Amino acid sequence: MAEPDAEAAPLPNAAGAAGLLPLFAWLSPAFPVGAYAYSHALEWAVEAGDVRDEASLAAWLDDLMQLGFARSDAILLAHALRAAEANDAARLLEINALAVALAPSAELRLETCQQGRSFLSAVRAAWPAPRLEALAGALTGEVAYPVAVGLAAGGHRMPLVATLEAFLLAVAQNLVSAAVRLAPIGQTAGTRVVASLAPRALALAQEVPLLSFDDLGSATFRADLGSFRHETQYTRLFRS
Repeated sequence: MAEPDAEAAPLPNAAGAAGLLPLFAWLSPAFPVGAYAYSHALEWAVEAGDVRDEASLAAWLDDLMQLGFARSDAILLAHALRAAEANDAARLLEINALAVALAPSAELRLETCQQGRSFLSAVRAAWPAPRLEALAGALTGEVAYPVAVGLAAGGHRMPLVATLEAFLLAVAQNLVSAAVRLAPIGQTAGTRVVASLAPRALALAQEVPLLSFDDLGSATFRADLGSFRHETQYTRLFRS
């Protein structure tokens, strides 16, 4: 049997020695990015009566996945991951500037940038990597959350589709967690909603690698307007 080639280059998009385990940690609800403090205007949707039970929550989140911010964030993540793999700091800065500019309200800009900076700081502290360190140093201002995830994944050579699957499912889990705390549904119903969104996450993860910046955009106008209305909502548990 031939000896393995110790100098062989890693396979394209191959994860490192830790496999996919870092993704499980990075996109866990327990990862210290402050996701628990944000609802992406879901709190307003509950207040307005748009989300009132399991079925309306599932419909609201499905729209956010296929027509709203989750799809656009996934596209931005994919391009950031590829820029990191190519060690292209200029491209990464361009993607990040676009991601920050696409936030439709002050609250949603805070949501993505606070989580992005916290995510990047936590990954650099616990999972350092030479390419990650070199590129992260170029992001001196606001960092959008999907760009931070893409940078970390690209810096650690995580496979793109698996990263997208994990990211999209984490988006669903975080929003369902907010819905449970807002009390229109219980934990069992929330678990069913997450399970119902999993096929959507899988399909998007296969579609997104083929998409360009021309495919960015959303049609969830009520959710976007709700983020403005949330700023003056009388009682609030969440920052968005």
